[in-house]
Amino acid sequence: MNRYALWQYLIIAVSLLLGLLYTLPNFYGESPAVQISPLRTSASTDTALLQRVEDALKQANLGTDGMLLEEGSIKVRFADTETQIKAKDLLESALGNDYITALNLLPNSPQWLTDLGALPMYLGLDLRGGVHFMLAVDMEGAHEKSLDRYSADIRGKLREQKISYAGLEKQAKKLTLKFRDAESRTKAEAELKSNYPDLGFKEENVDSRYHLVATIKSEALARMQESAVLQNITTLRNRVNELGVAEPIIQKAGTDRVIVQLPGVQDTAKAKDILGRTATLEVRMVDDEHDLDAALQGKVPAGTELYEERGGSPVLVKKQVLLTGEHITDAQSGFDKDNQPAVHLNLDNGGSRIFRQLTRDNVGKRMAILLIEKNKAEVITAPVIREEIGGGRVQISGRMTSREARDVALLLRAGALAAPMDIIEERTVGPSLGAENIARGYNSTLYGFLGVAIFIAIYYTAFGMISVVALAMNLLLLVGLLSIMQATLTLPGMAALALTVGMAIDANVLINERIRDELRSGASPQLAIHAGFERAFGTIVDSNITTLIAGIALFAFGSGPVKGFAVVLCLGIMTSVFTATFVSRGMVNLIYGNRRLDHVPIGKIWIPEQNKTNQRTALARSKASEESIDIQNRVTKQLEAKTEVTQQADLDVQAESSERKPGKAKNKRKSSDTKQPKAD
Repeated sequence: MNRYALWQYLIIAVSLLLGLLYTLPNFYGESPAVQISPLRTSASTDTALLQRVEDALKQANLGTDGMLLEEGSIKVRFADTETQIKAKDLLESALGNDYITALNLLPNSPQWLTDLGALPMYLGLDLRGGVHFMLAVDMEGAHEKSLDRYSADIRGKLREQKISYAGLEKQAKKLTLKFRDAESRTKAEAELKSNYPDLGFKEENVDSRYHLVATIKSEALARMQESAVLQNITTLRNRVNELGVAEPIIQKAGTDRVIVQLPGVQDTAKAKDILGRTATLEVRMVDDEHDLDAALQGKVPAGTELYEERGGSPVLVKKQVLLTGEHITDAQSGFDKDNQPAVHLNLDNGGSRIFRQLTRDNVGKRMAILLIEKNKAEVITAPVIREEIGGGRVQISGRMTSREARDVALLLRAGALAAPMDIIEERTVGPSLGAENIARGYNSTLYGFLGVAIFIAIYYTAFGMISVVALAMNLLLLVGLLSIMQATLTLPGMAALALTVGMAIDANVLINERIRDELRSGASPQLAIHAGFERAFGTIVDSNITTLIAGIALFAFGSGPVKGFAVVLCLGIMTSVFTATFVSRGMVNLIYGNRRLDHVPIGKIWIPEQNKTNQRTALARSKASEESIDIQNRVTKQLEAKTEVTQQADLDVQAESSERKPGKAKNKRKSSDTKQPKAD
């Protein structure tokens, strides 16, 4: 009745072993480290670089706890954060601009655990320390940018179809095309509607002019906003990867905001500089036809803008954007033929074609390359086009330092933002505060577990101890699952871990109380244990399913911290059901399943007087029935023994009779032989 098959015990043993194996790495902690990664493809991380790093640290008398060369980077461990920061500054100056030197944290777990894939859980910003940013997408800027792109495309389309128009103006989130006759407007409207489905067109007559007003449709704006946020998330993730940050959290928050959390990052100024720079590249033509002095006095010609080139020289630039950073496939910092810092760009096929046509049609003219950050444009360089440039390779140089060239290359290589973004919230969590949060979370879980364990052990005695062991295995499996999934544990997640301790014991309480109810009703000990587990199972599943539904809803609709809480809660529900109904029953069956029990060690059971009388009667009847069964068994055994003796005696008699019969036959033959002569 209360026995498990061998395969059921094997499931429990394997679960316990895996939970222990994947939980172990979380107890070794982390050590501060410096990670060195190549910035350019020409730079390599090999044993020679490893030796350079080691020599630089030895000369500065900075001790290390180990150095590791793996995955195209070098990682150096240190004993404390003070040494880590000193080593970072030293290595940055020693290695130059060809490498990224970033602060990091590395797990201290043994190599054999790492080889088995047993890694510690990721710790969130509030536990590890680091920096938190909330960035808002500037949809007004994205709208303006889209109108500029449509403006250039519409001009090209009308020229291609040879449709004459009197002008195109952008104002108040709309484009106004001016025509001299209604026929040209009708022809242009039909052509543009077929090529630009995201634009809505409206005819207007102003004086003797025929206008066609184009606006972006509302559904296209919503789609553009969604696309811009997703593209920005991808771009930000690429930039964070360039910083060498481990386990970054970059996720959407609301319709137009993005949360960026960089756990372990202590150089927050550098992170803010890289993430906050919304760099996009634009190629335009310099307007050398109009008077620059008049523009400096405030008379800027229509269709142009006044900027300052690096170095302070003013320059008039046409508004029409000929090429954007969307066509850039790679960007590397380097030096030009005059050994000045420069940025080398590779363009895709479309960008190569546009740039070749641009340089072919404008030989002898100046071309401006603008870097736009936070809606502020700066002319990096404005060279004269000497000849047609093909092949998709472009060089940007002009009054920039090596560090500026490296940062510009990083931004362009990571990708252009689809829309400008502004940092609207910034929080920094120091490593000491993160360690304090970890200690508090650990203590809350530990004290909660001890409090529950002491109460359950006292109240339910031996069965309470079994429940405590099952609860401990529940925590072990939960932490092991989080480590296997490489989930990010945050402070709300630790709160859910402590809450799981209190919730998980509910299932064991239901089982123990159900066993007590069966004992009160007069059931025998083994029958009470069996019925308690069987009848409590449905209640346990129902109650946990309702909580699981709430946890899934929190995960589906909650933000980052709420999702962290929901993940731990849902996993804790599943592990608690498994340990309470399967593991605890396995331990009970192993300890008590083969025993003849007079009582169940499940604490003091209160029984009303009437129930006591009924229970005594039931127990007396059960004892009488057991005694009668024993008597019947003894009588049956005695009868079986007598039957065996009788059967053996009969067999012996038959054997003796079979031996005597052949002797008599021989005597008869002898007597017959003696009598035969007389007859003759």
